[in-house]
Amino acid sequence: MRMSARNQLKGKIVDIKEGAVNSKVTIELAGGQLVTSIITIDSVKELGLEVGKEAFAIIKASNVMIGVED
Repeated sequence: MRMSARNQLKGKIVDIKEGAVNSKVTIELAGGQLVTSIITIDSVKELGLEVGKEAFAIIKASNVMIGVED
C-alpha cells in the first residue's frame, strides 16, 4: 500500500460497533494506544474488517488542534 499520507499507524482491530449508517472501528497500536474512526457500514464490509484483523489507521490532516483545560 502506497499513499501520500505519512501518518500510517499499523495495529489490530479490537472493536467494531455498528450503528444505523456508520460503524465505529477501534484499532489497538503496538504500544497499546487506541485509535478510533467512524466509517460507513459499507466501507467496513468492502474492506472485510473484523475484530482481530490487522489494519492501518491512516491520518491525513492539514490542521491539528491542541487544547488544555482551564
